[in-house]
Order: sequence, then C-alpha cells, then structure tokens
Amino acid sequence: MMTGLRSALFLAWFLLVTAILSLIFLPVLALPRRATVWLARVWARWTFFGLRTIAGIGFEIRGTVPQGPVLVASKHMSMWDTLALYLALYEPAIVLKRELLRIPFYGWFLAKAAAIPIDRGAGARALRRMSEAAREVLAQGRPILIFPEGTRQKPGAEPDYKPGVAGLYGVLGVACVPVALNSGVYWTGFLKRPGTIVLQFLEPIPPGLKRDAFMAQLQGRIESATNALLP
Repeated sequence: MMTGLRSALFLAWFLLVTAILSLIFLPVLALPRRATVWLARVWARWTFFGLRTIAGIGFEIRGTVPQGPVLVASKHMSMWDTLALYLALYEPAIVLKRELLRIPFYGWFLAKAAAIPIDRGAGARALRRMSEAAREVLAQGRPILIFPEGTRQKPGAEPDYKPGVAGLYGVLGVACVPVALNSGVYWTGFLKRPGTIVLQFLEPIPPGLKRDAFMAQLQGRIESATNALLP
C-alpha cells in the first residue's frame, strides 16, 4: 500500500514538473540546441529528485563513463534509462523511433536536443539516414546512444537484439560501450519500488569486428552483467 501511495505521489510530481518546464521553457526551442540540452538535464535532475525523496529510489553508476565520439549500446527496461544516460553522457544523440518526435512538447524537445530518428519501415534507406546523422554527431565529439533491443524489456525477459546496432557499428568504425542496468526492478510501470538502481558501463568493444562476432560480444556482455544485477 505504501509503495502504491509513493508511486502516485511521484507521478503527480513528475507530471507537475514536466508541465511547468514544458510551458515555461517553450521559447527555448527557438534558441540554439544547447539551451534545449540544458533544459532536458534540468528536467531529468528534478525527476530524479522526486524519485529519491518521494519514491525512495536512488542510483549508482559503475564503470568508466565513455567520453568523446563513441557508440553506447544499453539494456532498456524503463524510462529511467534514457534520463540517466542523458545525464551521465556528454550531450548524447539518441537513436529512437520517429513516432516519438510527434508527441507534443516531449517530442519537440527531444527532436531539438538529442534525436537520431529511425523509420523502421524504410529498411536500408533508414540505416543510411541514421548513419549520416550519426556521423555528424561523432564529428561534434559527442556519443551516440542506442538501445539494441529497440524497446523496453522486463527483467529476466528473453533477449531480443535487433541488427540495427551492428549496422551502425559497422559503418561508423568506432568503439561500442555496452551498458547493463537493473532499472526494471524498481521502475515497473506505475509502481516505483524503493531501492538503488545500478547503471554499469562495461568494457568497450573495439571497432572492426565482423557482424556476428560483434553481436555475440555485445549481447553476451550486456546480458551477463545485467543478470548479475538482478535480485
């Protein structure tokens, strides 16, 4: 019962903060991208403040946070992952579904601050567009964040890695940093269970591997480290 009450109070906090920041800072969209990046980080920090003080959820970062032009491939269990990685990394560009950019306010800010949209129905053309946008990001010295399974997975669910991450890794020619986490144990839809979420940056995979070898290493490292974080 207490978990449900805390979860409801956090949801109210989250919606209030999101509404206020969206309306007050709407003019920021007319400013350079970095202004929107600053706003997004403020929103993430206030969200985490509410998680900690209301829902009793803290977090811990393990491993070496990657710097510069690199591909970061993370396990994905909840909305928390995107917020935490956006704070931990330096102005990352996030590979995401194009449909998300159509969401009022959220999609607008996302498009300005951090998006590399992908149209899943466009096949090879989508990969070319994604690769071109990714090269521009890397040229700016920024990392690219991708969730290889394409959508959120419940803790312990069967892995479902998509080939897009291997295609991006192959054409960009940069190292890939796998990321393990256990956010889904504590952020489970509406319910927010007290505890400490762990975000773990793993040993980088060097560039130049063949597709199958790369996918085997990526999935093996992420799944092994993620399973070790689960209760």
